[in-house]
Amino acid sequence: MQTIDIIIENKQNLSTRCKQIAGMFDVPIEEKSRLEWHINSNGLNEKKWNVGLIVGPSGSGKSTIGNHLYSEYLSKDIKWDEKSVIDNFPKSLSLEEICSICSSVGFNTIPAWFRNYAVLSNGEKFRIDLARRLAEQDNIIVVDEFTSVVDRQVAKIGSHSVQKIIRKQDRQFVGISCHYDIIDWLQPDWIIDASKQSLEWRSLRQRPKINAEIRRVSYDYWKIFSKYHYMSNTLNKSARCYGLFIDNNIIGFCAVLHHVGRSNNSIKKISRIVILPDWQGLGLSFILAETIASAYISIGYGFRNYPAHPSYIKAHKKSKNWRDCGIKGFVTSKNRIDMTHTSRYCNPFEYVGKKMDKEIAIKFIGG
Repeated sequence: MQTIDIIIENKQNLSTRCKQIAGMFDVPIEEKSRLEWHINSNGLNEKKWNVGLIVGPSGSGKSTIGNHLYSEYLSKDIKWDEKSVIDNFPKSLSLEEICSICSSVGFNTIPAWFRNYAVLSNGEKFRIDLARRLAEQDNIIVVDEFTSVVDRQVAKIGSHSVQKIIRKQDRQFVGISCHYDIIDWLQPDWIIDASKQSLEWRSLRQRPKINAEIRRVSYDYWKIFSKYHYMSNTLNKSARCYGLFIDNNIIGFCAVLHHVGRSNNSIKKISRIVILPDWQGLGLSFILAETIASAYISIGYGFRNYPAHPSYIKAHKKSKNWRDCGIKGFVTSKNRIDMTHTSRYCNPFEYVGKKMDKEIAIKFIGG
């Protein structure tokens, strides 16, 4: 049986103070300090894998194990020399590639891209750090203290985003963490538990379910979300607004307007859609948009969205629920498609997915 054997031995030259404390607590003094870990390697170097996790409480030796296995890959501190975080990415990457990497880790709040790293929240730093590592490291990505400095909600969603992009790109990632609550979200192919000195292989499983509710909300909720939207923080007063709630806390917002230029108002469109930063990376904006769209088309309206983010456009193109309208252009201040205007580029899509039950839709839209 092949094992991972780690032995750390140091001669102890104890001070007078240490000897006094040893006497106070009746702790035997050894000439040498010896720590050992012996773990069945269980095919770690032979099996194909994408995501690994070394986990254990503080002092259990997880960092020691990680350093023993992956010292050459352990991620060093990332330097943030430029004024805006987006300018710190390699010059060789295109804007579309940078947008895609940031989106893949759930860092989708565009205004935050222009800020200095020092003023970002811990959750934003966590995500943009991961984005830089994905952009700059071609080999195994190993991150010590993974998710240690962020709240547990960000840790879970961030872990889910990481494993998804790592598997999509068929790369390898190892997280070293003291938190067991990320296991069901990171979905590691193997886990080394430092406290148990064991290595366990796992099969890929479905992430934990999130119970969400979408309902009509007042215009006033926009003030919670306006600073996170990449366009103007203004919103037409005639917009009909909807909120996405989890545990009765609003975490998503969508505003719907008439399609300008249609005298019969037969088409509705998304004017603003925002998911709070801590919840980005789970595809919740799609759930919010498609639920609202399914209600409107069930009562006879057409329904469109005008995404501008390259990754969001790509996601619409892949979805069977959205049809590319074949119009490429820019949105003017009057929210009309203008092929010569030099403002926000967009790609219109029309919802062609399932309809909501008509009676439920009428209550949902008018409630």
